Amino acid sequence: MNDVFLKELNSSLKDFNITLKQLRLTEKFTQKQVSEAIGITYQSYQAYELGIALPTLENFIKLCAFFEITPNEILNIK
Repeated sequence: MNDVFLKELNSSLKDFNITLKQLRLTEKFTQKQVSEAIGITYQSYQAYELGIALPTLENFIKLCAFFEITPNEILNIK
């Protein structure tokens, strides 16, 4: 893979929790609403926003679908 892409992806993953929280607040959802919509516990979702954990690929795709955005958009990859 391209080194520039990998650096950008690594940086995006570091900011994933911030982007996720901004998306949720912009759409005026609670953490509980998002967690229920994608089928995970509130605590798991909360860990995503706190930057303690990253979602599984399956949950990442569910988050993209829930917020109706592409993976590139949620990771801020141009």
